[in-house]
Amino acid sequence: MRIFLTGVGCVGKTTIGKKMAELLDIRFFDLDDEIENFFKTSIERLQNRSLTTHGFRDEAAKALVDLLNRPEGRDCVIALPPSGLMGGYLRTIKKANGTTVVLTDKPENILDRIRFFDIDSRPIEKNLTAKEKKLYLREIKKDITYFSTSYKRANVQVDISGLDPDQSARRVIEAVGEFGGKVI
Repeated sequence: MRIFLTGVGCVGKTTIGKKMAELLDIRFFDLDDEIENFFKTSIERLQNRSLTTHGFRDEAAKALVDLLNRPEGRDCVIALPPSGLMGGYLRTIKKANGTTVVLTDKPENILDRIRFFDIDSRPIEKNLTAKEKKLYLREIKKDITYFSTSYKRANVQVDISGLDPDQSARRVIEAVGEFGGKVI
């Protein structure tokens, strides 16, 4: 079984995906990490080499193809980027046997989990001012609106508002089972 998790940045795909994999006793992969390992460069540097975001997705999807063709990519949970159901990612996922899940949460909850990274994907500590929080909250809301059309392509959407990572993982597993995905 393959479960593909997507959702806007900082919604909890990696944290919940790891917990799901642990509960299901299968592997977890963060596609961003897989892309960086495959291309031997950071996501931002790879994006900067592409003329368009569409071109970047097509190029980055090669790492997803590689992962899905490896034995360990057969039964796993994969955290996709926010654009995981667009372009090259979507074409690759359509050919794979798996269940696509969109994680949703309230923008304010997502803002509480926001993280920052430099051009080489190293974490940056940043304390946001009230003004910056307001700006980032607006950006999160824009991302939710922008990606909402592509998220309609998912098999399942799971609202994790108010849930901790363990509860969220269990809710996603339950939703996948209800959808008809074989849960180990």
